[in-house]
Amino acid sequence: MFTIYAVSDSIGETAEQVARATASQFECEIEVKRITYVNTFNEVNRFIQGIEDKGNCMIISTVVLVDVREFLVQRCVENSIQISNVLGPCVSMASIALNKMPDYKPGAVWDMDEEYYKKIEAMEFAIQYDDSKDNSGIKHADVILTGLSRTSKTPICMYLANKGVKALNVPLMPEVKVPQELYEIDRKKIIGLTIDPMQLIDIRKHRIDRYSRLTNDIEYANAERVLQELEYADRIMKRLGCKIIDVTTRAIEDTALIILEYIGKKS
Repeated sequence: MFTIYAVSDSIGETAEQVARATASQFECEIEVKRITYVNTFNEVNRFIQGIEDKGNCMIISTVVLVDVREFLVQRCVENSIQISNVLGPCVSMASIALNKMPDYKPGAVWDMDEEYYKKIEAMEFAIQYDDSKDNSGIKHADVILTGLSRTSKTPICMYLANKGVKALNVPLMPEVKVPQELYEIDRKKIIGLTIDPMQLIDIRKHRIDRYSRLTNDIEYANAERVLQELEYADRIMKRLGCKIIDVTTRAIEDTALIILEYIGKKS
């Protein structure tokens, strides 16, 4: 199997994201391995020596430390390993444009500044108020997602939290009364999530198969029941006058981007 190594002198998340984005462009099995805290010559040598199949891999690097980065490139050339440093050229370009020398500080993007603590607070908020655990959070939220079960409300809330947005979700069920607080806030804060009924049925059946011993014709995934729920949700969303997003075949990141742009937040 071809391997892409995501190598960093910090936690390596950026390198891994680039590596996975690269791998996703090919219809074959590619393994992505994250290699973190490669910040000395010894760490470089240890990493290179540990690669078993040097002719069947490549390296995507976000190493910031100049001497370590150059040594890594040198060792790759010696071992005929393809390497691309995605951060170096960007830092150099910014340095020229700003007429300033960079700090060359590994992991600087992850510094525990005000934005970092804002993200932590938003994540704690999303967990505390998930699935209407406590409706008192509605008036304090930046965004409220509402929709049927299995429309990706919780993962979208967590993604938004990682952007520093306080998001909570209110599930819609015909048998459960909609929280009054939802009608008392700015409708621009409310996002309704809808989905194609056939996809929702498939998602629910898949969940039953994985997590339940019950049969597939359970009401939760019953076609008639799903249509009734969708009609109910549509009525509630129209009554709320909120923005509605169709999440059918839409990635969580894509939906979150639409929400961020709608509420005027930078992604």
